[in-house]
Amino acid sequence: MRRRLVLLLGSTALLVVAVGWPNRAHLAAFPDIIGAYSAKEYCSCRYVSGNPADYCQVYIQQYIPIDLLHDEPATRTVTARGLGRTHSATWLGPREGCRLLAEGESPPAP
Repeated sequence: MRRRLVLLLGSTALLVVAVGWPNRAHLAAFPDIIGAYSAKEYCSCRYVSGNPADYCQVYIQQYIPIDLLHDEPATRTVTARGLGRTHSATWLGPREGCRLLAEGESPPAP
């Protein structure tokens, strides 16, 4: 019985490594996707489509929850943090819509 358990655990570990190693770049990028998606989609929902804040919070919900969602209506900037990564998106105008901000970049002056 013990030998079967060791064989099963070893096979599972080998399978995880065999699948994970070739996809390591994609797996490393995944934490950034949650915060960036949430910030950009909330900004678009709120400032491009003109929906109320409560609706947009429900609209961006995912299986993986976000830790923070901060909406700054004065600058039309949204900040979201998920899986330890923080991203911001800002509304540029009616023709441009919303754009993700680079790390450390501040929103353009109105």
